[in-house]
Amino acid sequence: MDFKLHPQLEADCFTLGLINNCTLLLHKNALIPWFILVPHTHKNEIFKLQTIQQQQLQITINQLAQFVESNFNTDKLNIATIGNVVSQLHVHIIGRYKNDFCWPEPVWGKTQFNEYSAEELQSIKNNLHNSSIMTK
Repeated sequence: MDFKLHPQLEADCFTLGLINNCTLLLHKNALIPWFILVPHTHKNEIFKLQTIQQQQLQITINQLAQFVESNFNTDKLNIATIGNVVSQLHVHIIGRYKNDFCWPEPVWGKTQFNEYSAEELQSIKNNLHNSSIMTK
């Protein structure tokens, strides 16, 4: 299959690697741990995937959610497939803290931004690879 990441996702995120036929992204805003899974499909909704693909995606979401919860000590996880701006199927897994920059509001559309340092980004990559959920 000819898979290409949507340009908006490329612009907003770091590509971390592959997990179970999904590209794993990290949103560039370091104020919260904001991961995005992009399944390698041309379908734009989860319900349009074959049952086995839906199941595999849910397993992958669960693995990443456990990673975020344990590595970032979050108070809450937000898991969503909105896709109003970017129609390419993608799943947000966002770690939230009761004292984060926009709690309890959604994270979308906020202007506050902090960049990851090279060391922070490398640490996240190392932790992902050490967690054994990364396939590449």
